[in-house]
Amino acid sequence: MVTLTPLELGLLVLTALAAGTIDAIAGGGGLLTLPALLAVGLPPHLALGTNKGQSVFGSLSALLSFARAGKLDRARARLTFPAGLVGAVGGAALVLLVDPKTLKPLVLVLLMVAAAVVVFRRAPKVGAVDARPPVPMERARRLAVGIALCIGAYDGFFGPGTGTFLILAFVLLLREPMTNATANAKVVNFASNLASVTLFGLKGTVLWRIALPMAAGQLVGGFVGAHLAVKGGERTIRLGVLVVVIALSCKVALDVFR
Repeated sequence: MVTLTPLELGLLVLTALAAGTIDAIAGGGGLLTLPALLAVGLPPHLALGTNKGQSVFGSLSALLSFARAGKLDRARARLTFPAGLVGAVGGAALVLLVDPKTLKPLVLVLLMVAAAVVVFRRAPKVGAVDARPPVPMERARRLAVGIALCIGAYDGFFGPGTGTFLILAFVLLLREPMTNATANAKVVNFASNLASVTLFGLKGTVLWRIALPMAAGQLVGGFVGAHLAVKGGERTIRLGVLVVVIALSCKVALDVFR
């Protein structure tokens, strides 16, 4: 039985608040919460389950905040939410067949590509018109469903960088502004988190007495992060994504070369 002191629980709540803020802007909140849960003595299987138990609240908070700010494509969300759920369940089932460690070198390459995209992609100037024609609505929705299925499956199977990959996929393939891409990514992120926490909950690996206090921090962090993303726009999100991608690259590289 894992027993935490009030100080340890308080620090976990503060960590969840910071993680929820970062996750709402650029993804990658698990970089803070998962190591924190391991540091207070949770075994890996309980740390993973409890991490999903608290992070689902942060993605929900950010999603609702972006929706209130008018940045969410609600019609598309009706398609990408179930696609994200199905993808995450399928990805979780794949864990029984394939060792997720085989993905680490590929993920490292993808993260390096993502960093290059963020650094070298030129931000649109204020008032400028994008020279590229917009993606037709029906094609955009089909692409979004495909992205939700694939990255939702990745989240269920492995996970690191899910929110960041979603943002970049929506920016590059659907030609969305980063703020809108971040908002629409939260639909899929929430769906895959919900699927994951349901599976972990059924297995009994979510310690709700730890997850729920952390969820309070996630709720506040998700709201704050979404507010900062909307107010700061593309510049804030680009910087956040770049920092998260570099941090994730370092973590995955360490895991690969250990």
